[in-house]
Amino acid sequence: MKNLDIIKNKILASGKLQRTLNLWRFQQKKIVFTNGCFDILHLGHIDYLSKAKDKGDVLIVGVNTDRSVRLLDKGAGRPINDEQARAVIVAALHFVDAVVLFDEETPYELIKTVLPDVLVKGSDYQPEEIVGYDVVTSRGGKVETIDYLPGYSTTAIEQKIRNAR
Repeated sequence: MKNLDIIKNKILASGKLQRTLNLWRFQQKKIVFTNGCFDILHLGHIDYLSKAKDKGDVLIVGVNTDRSVRLLDKGAGRPINDEQARAVIVAALHFVDAVVLFDEETPYELIKTVLPDVLVKGSDYQPEEIVGYDVVTSRGGKVETIDYLPGYSTTAIEQKIRNAR
């Protein structure tokens, strides 16, 4: 199997997601979930995702579809990279075990499917404010935050590119 095929196999549709979750649960793996747009992958994303993986055995990343990014009103011209490109790029990271695209404004329904042991978001949220907090904590899971790496954001990179013109 070619490298790109291996990476693409980490992008899971609903049927494959459920089978993979069942296997990981059977193996008693601690499942970590986080989500984001990951429009222009940068050092801040790498730092965040690697720290998320450190919180368990497997890391599932929910990636907003193009429609979902537009619902979030990230600005004109966003997303810059389409959903398939963003999913493949995130899946290419060795510490990401699975990527799932979601089409809603929030990953609430996806979190209800994944039922992670640990739900992770950036520290700009209080744990109780994080979408899915109720789902995860009601079954004994944890909701944790990770500090962002200062000076890195997709918005800042986009602005730097626009200013360089």
